[in-house]
Amino acid sequence: MSLITETNQQYYQGAQGFRADGIKLAFKTTFNTDLILGSFDPENINYSLNNFKLYTSETGLPGDYEEYITEFSAVDNEVIFPTAPMADLYIVVQLKKLDGGLYGNTEADKAYGQVVEDNYGGYSYITLNEAINNFEVAYVGAGKLIPSAKRTDIIFHAKRGLQEFSYDTLKSVKKSELTIPQSLTLPLPQDYVNYVRTSWTDRHGVKHIIYPTNNLTTSPYYTQIQDSKGIPTQDNFGDDIEGTSLIQERWHSNNNEELNNYLAESPDTVGFNFTSNGSFIYSNYINQYGLDPQYSQSNGYFNLNEREGKMSFSSGLVGELILLEYISDGLAYDSDTRIPKMAEEALYAHILHAIISTRANQPEYIVQRLKRERSAKLRNAKIRLSNIKIGEIAQVMRGKSKWIKH
Repeated sequence: MSLITETNQQYYQGAQGFRADGIKLAFKTTFNTDLILGSFDPENINYSLNNFKLYTSETGLPGDYEEYITEFSAVDNEVIFPTAPMADLYIVVQLKKLDGGLYGNTEADKAYGQVVEDNYGGYSYITLNEAINNFEVAYVGAGKLIPSAKRTDIIFHAKRGLQEFSYDTLKSVKKSELTIPQSLTLPLPQDYVNYVRTSWTDRHGVKHIIYPTNNLTTSPYYTQIQDSKGIPTQDNFGDDIEGTSLIQERWHSNNNEELNNYLAESPDTVGFNFTSNGSFIYSNYINQYGLDPQYSQSNGYFNLNEREGKMSFSSGLVGELILLEYISDGLAYDSDTRIPKMAEEALYAHILHAIISTRANQPEYIVQRLKRERSAKLRNAKIRLSNIKIGEIAQVMRGKSKWIKH
């Protein structure tokens, strides 16, 4: 179970202050974020690895703090001085913050970074390590359903459960803002599992969905070079010689005006042109009859190039700012992975069922009971995380009473 250990100043400003007594060497911080110290010396290359700065002042007045760059260490979130600081010295540990925090006197002295902002909203989550520790306390031991279990087994089932939950239960959708280069290809994110949605944004910041190419084109996995008889050629090691994809080159160089007979204007161009008498015509299409609905759109297309691990876009999107929404399995950062507290009980139920069901000579009625409990708690977690608000639904449904005239 997690408790709030940070003060308001620690949470919002990322700062915690101490008062030296002339005797104490170590000062224990209570941030939710662990202190990382590469080097106390700004001239050392590892100094950039620090996620905090240390300031001292003899008066404690605003603007009177200076960065402490004399030797000190940070172990287990304790700042340790080699000798006791002078009595009544004010000491402040400042985590890096986007605006540099409050304690630096100059711009170069401020602690710039995003450590504080990354902690915002953290109370609604627990880490995977915390979940594993809680499970061992609550479910493993003498007189409990699991008398004993290896921690490695619990870790394995916890990670597998987190993977499965990430696909359809947890808030595991990540969003990446990217610009499409001249090559019209972008590498997939490092923790990518599957895409949710891809959109380009206009000058107002409004999203316009980019659709997959489906049957329009695809990126081949193999691109062997062939001889005059059509037989793939090999190098000196007997491996097929790969070339560039001609299909992808043709797709990138196509003329969008030839696709579905619509005019490829700038995506920012409004699709309605008004005539002198006040009526309007939709200018993006020459002819709207006989179009295939899945292709009758002017937002552009994308497809996945599995061979290169990239996304490929249609030529009209070059230079556009896109938003890639994708699913991660929740394990990209190992045990520091965050789990919504609303799904915590479902994860415990999953681990419990997984451990019991894989052990020999377990009564089947217990396995089935745990399976039903797992399903019920997972269903509850999905409902909680769906974040349905009655007021928002009512606001949308108010528009359903309007009559649409043709």
